[in-house]
Amino acid sequence: MTTFVDRVVLHLQAGDGGHGCTSIHREKFKPFGGPDGGNGGHGGTVSLVVDPQVHTLLDFHFRPHVKAENGKGGSGSNRDGANGADLVLKVPNGTVVQTHDGEVLADLVGAGTTFEAARGGRGGRGNASLANSRRKVPGFAELGEPGDRLDVVLELKSVADVGLVGFPSAGKSSLISVISAAKPKIADYPFTTLVPNLGVVRVDNHTFTVADVPGLIPGAAMGKGLGLEFLRHVERCSVLVHVVDTATLEPGRDPLADIETIEAELAQYGGLADRPRLVALNKIDVPDGRDLAEIVRPDLEARGFRVFEISTATREGLKELTYAMAELVEQARAAAPPAEPTRIVIRPKAVDDAGFTIEAEPDGSFTVRGARPERWVLQTNFDNDEAVGYLADRLARLGVEEKLAKAGANPGDLVRIGDREFDWQPTVLAEFVPSVRGADVRLEERPTRLSAAERLAARKARRQRPADEVEAATQEADDDEDWE
Repeated sequence: MTTFVDRVVLHLQAGDGGHGCTSIHREKFKPFGGPDGGNGGHGGTVSLVVDPQVHTLLDFHFRPHVKAENGKGGSGSNRDGANGADLVLKVPNGTVVQTHDGEVLADLVGAGTTFEAARGGRGGRGNASLANSRRKVPGFAELGEPGDRLDVVLELKSVADVGLVGFPSAGKSSLISVISAAKPKIADYPFTTLVPNLGVVRVDNHTFTVADVPGLIPGAAMGKGLGLEFLRHVERCSVLVHVVDTATLEPGRDPLADIETIEAELAQYGGLADRPRLVALNKIDVPDGRDLAEIVRPDLEARGFRVFEISTATREGLKELTYAMAELVEQARAAAPPAEPTRIVIRPKAVDDAGFTIEAEPDGSFTVRGARPERWVLQTNFDNDEAVGYLADRLARLGVEEKLAKAGANPGDLVRIGDREFDWQPTVLAEFVPSVRGADVRLEERPTRLSAAERLAARKARRQRPADEVEAATQEADDDEDWE
């Protein structure tokens, strides 16, 4: 038997961008070939799309970890890496995407509706793309940007026009089976229906869908029974139908009490007070059931309910009930605002927006937040001095150093950008001076170990006697000769 799953936690991981390539063109009889490292490919994106053929979240229940393909790294001879393949996940109509905190990210209703859940990382640029008039042969390349990693909660809320609510064994499954082509499980014990069932009903020129919600009991809105798990499926219904068992033999049960209990649970769940109600008094094929239906009908009509006496066994009264459903559904559709195409909203960046902010922390450190600085740090290879110098140039041109000084940062203060920490040393932006590939003279420090040439010069200096010592020794020798 197929398992119905309407809530899952999905662990998404978009593809990482491929690294750029550091390469110098080398060909016989062609010196000074220049940089020819290609760019890395972009990582794959994870998207959710509504597919009418999918009715449950069962696939994600067994495979909750989803990862898109990584981008390929660049190569020499200006060959760019391949982009990672995007991953498209098919979800049922009515799926709500939200965070663990309950923040709704997307409400996917309508076939083909797409939501980009996790964006793939950008590929790093190769040294051919980083070359310019001053840095003619870069000795570094950018690293690929990591893709988005996040956890989302998928909840399925059935998209139906009419919702059938009532106590267990009230006849909801039987009703949906005789007015539509749905074939739910029907048995003579409570909680036969463990999953919502959907059926399509056609009345003349009207077509609408009916949802059979599993049985509700007192305390369902607080998590008792199955009600809390499936009350979400009536949120989208335009019409609610109370299916009441008039032939029940349980003590303390009668149609009025059943309806009051269900209404109390719907009110406690919230958001359903404006939906029109119908009451279907079921099982009038039983003599006691017909008598009880005739007794409680005036009281229900006095409370404002439209009451229909039906029998799913003999199909008595079903025509009038389905016509009433169709009438209310058409009224709800007419009152709904017309569907409008999604508008593209363009929000231009403010003139004084630098693209980053600086926050002073209580411990005396400073945190730089912004999409560009954080992305630049992720794409920097900190084992390469030239790449670090290039990052420093970009941050200085962006105005990070100037704002740090205005924020009160002093030399040696701790500065965080993304997951990296730096000891800030203010510098004046100077032009890049080409040197050995992969190095930056501005970042070079005096080595503690002397070079071979320096050690040789020091050895010669130790062996060579100073001029004053030579003169003193000569004078002493002359004095000795005069004494003799």
